[in-house]
Amino acid sequence: MPTKGQDNKAVGNILREVALLLELKGENPFKVRAYSNAARSIETLDEEVTGMIHEDRLRDIGGVGETLAQQITEFVETGKLQLLEELKKTIPPGHMEMLKIPGLGPKKIRTLSDALHIQTIGELEYACSENRLIELQGFGQKTQEKILKGVQQVKKYQGRYLYGDVVSAAETILEKIRSHPKVLRASLAGSLRRKMEVVGNINLVVSTQRPHDVLTAVSKFPEVEVVQFRDKGSGRYALANGVEIDLQTTSDQDFPHQLYRLTGSLNHWNAMKKRADTLPIELNERGVLRDSRPIDCKEEGEIFEALGIDFIPPELREDQGEIEAAETHRLPRLICDQDLKGIFHIHSSFSDGTGSVQVMAEAAKKMGFSYVGLSDHSQSARYAGGLTLEKLQRQWEEVARLNQEMKGIHIFKGIESDILPDGSLDYEEDILRQFDFVIASVHSHFTMSEQEMTQRVIKALRNPYTKILAHPTGRLLLAREPYAIDMISIVDEAARQGVAIELNAHPYRLDIDWRLCKYAKEKGAVIAINPDAHDQEGLKDTYFGVGIGRKGWLEPGDVLNTRDPEQIKKFLKERNSCRKNRT
Repeated sequence: MPTKGQDNKAVGNILREVALLLELKGENPFKVRAYSNAARSIETLDEEVTGMIHEDRLRDIGGVGETLAQQITEFVETGKLQLLEELKKTIPPGHMEMLKIPGLGPKKIRTLSDALHIQTIGELEYACSENRLIELQGFGQKTQEKILKGVQQVKKYQGRYLYGDVVSAAETILEKIRSHPKVLRASLAGSLRRKMEVVGNINLVVSTQRPHDVLTAVSKFPEVEVVQFRDKGSGRYALANGVEIDLQTTSDQDFPHQLYRLTGSLNHWNAMKKRADTLPIELNERGVLRDSRPIDCKEEGEIFEALGIDFIPPELREDQGEIEAAETHRLPRLICDQDLKGIFHIHSSFSDGTGSVQVMAEAAKKMGFSYVGLSDHSQSARYAGGLTLEKLQRQWEEVARLNQEMKGIHIFKGIESDILPDGSLDYEEDILRQFDFVIASVHSHFTMSEQEMTQRVIKALRNPYTKILAHPTGRLLLAREPYAIDMISIVDEAARQGVAIELNAHPYRLDIDWRLCKYAKEKGAVIAINPDAHDQEGLKDTYFGVGIGRKGWLEPGDVLNTRDPEQIKKFLKERNSCRKNRT
């Protein structure tokens, strides 16, 4: 059942899913459009749909008639929609999986099913290898090649999950385990504890004197769909979405040892074993041993003391120089959520966001931020409601009014400008100079060569109005590979030009990659942790961005939006004059 404050988004998502399944089934286009339109109307409401249900006002929403009103009420009150469950039974599971393939939408999937009886991705791959798609109407040689490449990409990512899609379920299960009367301590471990952007499973370490009781209790959790195995001390379970849980029980005395062993990457573990070999201690699957017995320790930090180094935060345990830094007391004071004073890259209903400027600003203020950088899409992004000059003027007037009326938060007037194929920005110079800031980003022509794309972006970095480079590689995790670009050259140029590089906090992006953050930090490039929020819930994605920033060794001073509003104003004003001397 959707939780308070998320009803509108949850209802919108469920109606869109119904529309998608109806289209896959080949239903009347008007019916499909009705559900899509209703989803959009509800997501852009300025009030909670729950209240409208209680007051019997759902039919006041544009596009919501008697049937839709009943279905919305059913979902909000029960957490389920019977229509959706019935539709799922009529759609082959393979067709839903095919939607992950770029360029393959519901109409093409229906054509493949009707003409070639294709029901699964495996059958689709075989049909491509037999060149059976070439003669199909609406396909052809190039489309077949693109689909085959997409099939291979989907297969590559099977069994891997976005951190943002897994962590909430993992923390819910962890809290349930901690509440069990026989559990002494419990923690996340593995890649999830290290905040990897993509994870393979959920690792849990639990200390208890009654492992059988705990393992049996977990097998009965409603979230657990399959118990794959369970023995005296461990268990493996599968959730409904396929994510596996590996649970290791241990005594409370051994808990720190097992938590450490099951957290770090294999490379980190091997590097630490080499270090242990130089000391009168041993590191193996039992933990840190002295005279063949685990050392006495109550907390994980004592393991690092025994190894003669500073405590290494879980996010850094990747064998990326953290051990050497811990030996010489040079580990960074990693950024945390509380360090962020404000956020850039916020979309509103002026383009493709669902909340008004005021709604988004108020939501950010409630989260403790003192400023937001409004950055709807520029005019070339017609697919996203890019701002025409007329819409720009209306938005600027609204921002000016809100900055007069609202206390405790400042709205910076910005734009997410498309980097055009030749490297120029959207809008003429007389428009660009009126923004407080410009976020430049690539949204088209992804197939350029590495040299062409690199020069395209470098030209945008040298534009005196560019303040932030957004999602610099264009990747969508588990969905789209980065476009070809020389990121070392991009980081170097951004540092020279004083342009901040975005760490896009959306869990599908998390771009710039954490592996490059340390290099950017060393070069003096500033990082901006931005949510790329299109609704109020999206503002919370800063949590994922901070986690990736920590993996990238970022400290508060490395991040643009740890600065207060006055410091930000100074940064934005100084950049133009400083950079004119560099270009």
